[in-house]
Amino acid sequence: MTILLFAEHDNISLSEQTARALTAAARIGGDIDIVVAGKDAEAVAQEAARLDGVRRVLLAECDALEHRLAEPTAALLVSLGAEYDVVIAPATTTGKNVLPRVAALLDVMQVSEIVEVVAADTFKRPIYAGNAIQTVQATDARTVITVRTASFPPTGTQDTPAPIEIVESVGNAGLSRFVENRFARSERPELGSARIVVSGGRALGSEEKFGEIILPLADRLGAAVGASRAAVDAGYASNDWQVGQTGKIVAPDLYIACGISGAIQHLAGMKDAKVIVAINKDEEAPIFQVADYGIVGDIFDLVPQFERQL
Repeated sequence: MTILLFAEHDNISLSEQTARALTAAARIGGDIDIVVAGKDAEAVAQEAARLDGVRRVLLAECDALEHRLAEPTAALLVSLGAEYDVVIAPATTTGKNVLPRVAALLDVMQVSEIVEVVAADTFKRPIYAGNAIQTVQATDARTVITVRTASFPPTGTQDTPAPIEIVESVGNAGLSRFVENRFARSERPELGSARIVVSGGRALGSEEKFGEIILPLADRLGAAVGASRAAVDAGYASNDWQVGQTGKIVAPDLYIACGISGAIQHLAGMKDAKVIVAINKDEEAPIFQVADYGIVGDIFDLVPQFERQL
């Protein structure tokens, strides 16, 4: 079996999500090639070549691939896909944008956001906001897969880098164009890969209180900041902090939920954390059903005390 892994990167460095997806690919079994699509991305290809278990790295560079828009990127993957049994990618914003188009062009069903590899053609994936796990067997000639990377550890590195081969892009049909990126700059860890996450909910009441209560604790712990959808919708927190089914899926070593009731959409995004601490004044809040440690009390008193004790 041969596997083509679509790399997640920013043209400067390789995302850890790629190494996590590689672990899933290795569990499927077979020869694994990584395709790096971008512009001036040779450094990314060199990082990918050092990942353990990689047979070779395919580097495709052109203006049309700089931002990995779905149309030119999918065309590249389809042109390469004839040689492979499996096309796989992390279930990131880019992966979820590109892979469905690849599946449609190959006329196969996509297996989305797998959390476990049962066999080479059988996978487990969450449904109903993570309340049930579905086992899926792929029967198409080729399999297109996205990986919920929080469920897999990153693979290691190898002493001898894999060879890097240059491949030709297939051009741009002009169906879409890149306008601009707007980034929220922060010195805190990236939410998707942070070891510690401190999240706040609607109970904080305002953007000012969110900043006053959540941010000092996160800074003291060196943690990423998260938020419930209710807090984001109310304008207390940035969109890129949202954790949950419609936000980011995280699996940190420690997740601290402050004033979050625990709606199933939020639990779907953080229930795989190794240790969950919940602080909420409602002792019946659903968050306590998944928490390893629960504190019933007022977050406006308890969280500052917690931060001072640290």
